[in-house]
Amino acid sequence: MDTSARAPLFESNIRSLPLLGRGKVRDIYAVGEEHLLIVTTDRLSAFDVVLPDPIPGKGEVLTTLSCFWFRHFENTVPHHLAGLTLAEVLPDPHERAEVEGRAMVVKRLRPLLVEAVVRGYLIGSGWKDYQRSGELCGIALPAGLRLADQLPTPIFTPSTKAALGAHDENIDFAQVQTLLGRDHAHKVRELALQLYEGAAAYARARGIIIADTKFEFGLDHNDEVVLIDEALTPDSSRFWSLEDYRPGTSPPSFDKQFVRDYLETLTWDKCAPGPRLPAEIIAKTAAKYREALTRLTG
Repeated sequence: MDTSARAPLFESNIRSLPLLGRGKVRDIYAVGEEHLLIVTTDRLSAFDVVLPDPIPGKGEVLTTLSCFWFRHFENTVPHHLAGLTLAEVLPDPHERAEVEGRAMVVKRLRPLLVEAVVRGYLIGSGWKDYQRSGELCGIALPAGLRLADQLPTPIFTPSTKAALGAHDENIDFAQVQTLLGRDHAHKVRELALQLYEGAAAYARARGIIIADTKFEFGLDHNDEVVLIDEALTPDSSRFWSLEDYRPGTSPPSFDKQFVRDYLETLTWDKCAPGPRLPAEIIAKTAAKYREALTRLTG
């Protein structure tokens, strides 16, 4: 599937449905009282800033991969995909053409305002935390670990879900219980770790290490925890090539870490507006997203 052949979509413009909001990447529309239309654009955010240049095909990759994982794990946790087709929601063929392949019709649920982050390797902010304190988000780790080392066991390191333009903040499990209630907090932690471990094993057999990832959950009418938003994509995860993995160095990635690494070479204060991306960085980023999709789904 060559998603790069399509013109990039920075912002959708569906007039037949009420627009509820635009996030860093997704535009959300109301479909009656019970459903939503989520359009995954080609916008790219880094350091919580939406960059001015879209990545061609990115929205289709994220949508295809999320739907793949939702169905892969549907016997483990219910997902928010609805039975409605895009044609039923957008009968106008012109409107539908703009978002075909990058839109999901989902059930309207009550989101749980915690990002369920799972880390399996020591990288990013976790590495900085460990160097400073010997801990990862308040959890003590063995001494002598190297950059990108696999952790003894995957760790649940939740964070707040910040508003657009704000930064997520790590929180401990006691705070998760305060926010979600004891039962939902334990269920979210259990599911996040179970999903990560299952996905990591699946991906490793296909040459990809999932170093870390984040999940989002919501509650349905029966107060049951449901997997929502996106799942195990290059936007929500850190994907490494198993072949190129060398502990002690930062591995090449199949995700937007490639763009973050480029941005770190600039004299940018990580505040809006974000800098323009060179054509070469855009093309390489799009290729990395497509390769992750191909490796994981065939």
